[in-house]
Amino acid sequence: MDSFIVITLIKTAIVFAVLMTTLAYLQWVERKVIGHIQLRPGPYRVGPHGLLQPLADVIKLITKEDLAPPYVNKPLYLAAPFLAVTMALLSISVIPFGPVIQVAGYQTWMQLTDLNIGVLFILAVASMGVYGIALAGWSSNNKYALLGGLRSSAQMISYELPLSLAIAAPLLISNTLSLREVVERQSGGIWNWNVLHGPFPQIVSFIVFLIAGFAETNRVPFDLPEAENELVAGFHTEYSSMKFASFFMAEYCNMVTVSAMATLLFLGGWIPPWPAEYGSRFVPTAIFATAGLVALYHGLHPARRRDRYSLPVLAVIFLLIAGVFLLPMVQSWLLPLFWFCAKTGAILFTFIWVRGTMPRFRYDQLMGFAWKTLFPVAMINLLITGLLVAWFS
Repeated sequence: MDSFIVITLIKTAIVFAVLMTTLAYLQWVERKVIGHIQLRPGPYRVGPHGLLQPLADVIKLITKEDLAPPYVNKPLYLAAPFLAVTMALLSISVIPFGPVIQVAGYQTWMQLTDLNIGVLFILAVASMGVYGIALAGWSSNNKYALLGGLRSSAQMISYELPLSLAIAAPLLISNTLSLREVVERQSGGIWNWNVLHGPFPQIVSFIVFLIAGFAETNRVPFDLPEAENELVAGFHTEYSSMKFASFFMAEYCNMVTVSAMATLLFLGGWIPPWPAEYGSRFVPTAIFATAGLVALYHGLHPARRRDRYSLPVLAVIFLLIAGVFLLPMVQSWLLPLFWFCAKTGAILFTFIWVRGTMPRFRYDQLMGFAWKTLFPVAMINLLITGLLVAWFS
């Protein structure tokens, strides 16, 4: 029991530290990617290539004056950002990042806790997140914030239906509500992943899930609750300092949760696209080694003065990481973690890519798309999947 508590505390500290760092640098990656899409460099002033920009933003938000407007409902006004970020962080507790590993002779899963109803837990917690945004809009005593909160409530409730139906289809194939067991039943390579697995490949469910995930996280083109050209900033108009940052932390955390869920339910989780005996264990080494050599080349032929120093350092880091992936003692947990992070990162990049390329819907188009298109498609897909599973089982 003592070992279990100690290992759980260690895992909690590691997951919390990695998640907070990821959320900070996800904003930096988003600004960089959108900058390149728009032919500009993005953050570049604080640290080499702007790598210290997240730290500067945190310092700015912590030291910024925290104002509370008069006539707000003070208890609910303060509780709203806390509720939003708490519900967002709770979902991570049941996300499995890899298989069972050995720690000091003790077996433990790369997961904070394994619930046999993990999918239902995430859906329940995610549905509670709407209260934070709705309370923020109502308690601010601001008509623009109220409109943003009402829009968010209607949007999230509407898109939860196709999201849940899209999740139910691969669960019928896997016949379990445990995320760990869903991944284990997709082992064997890419053709066993639910997105391609028989009796009915879940490509349609995957697309519906991603579209509904965009709406659930209030991302472009579904960011109507915080449409600046209509509502100033929507539900968080009256928030500043760390309360303002809490809403953005919740948004990015929800992005990570949706991306991880898509990876686990449809893309095989930490399972590589092909078995290890065919060389999948050498893919991380090849990727990081190639990145290191490219960085070294550009460091020796710098386009800017600072690249002469920063890129060779980055090259050494990449080459060291490539060497670490070859160590047998860490491959049992590092390789699954790489594949899980690679798939999740690809979906996160899709979130950013869509934001940099698509305009937002009108509100009537937003609601009509949910009820007239996504919901019928998700329902038909679920019915066909259920019939085929019953027929072939």
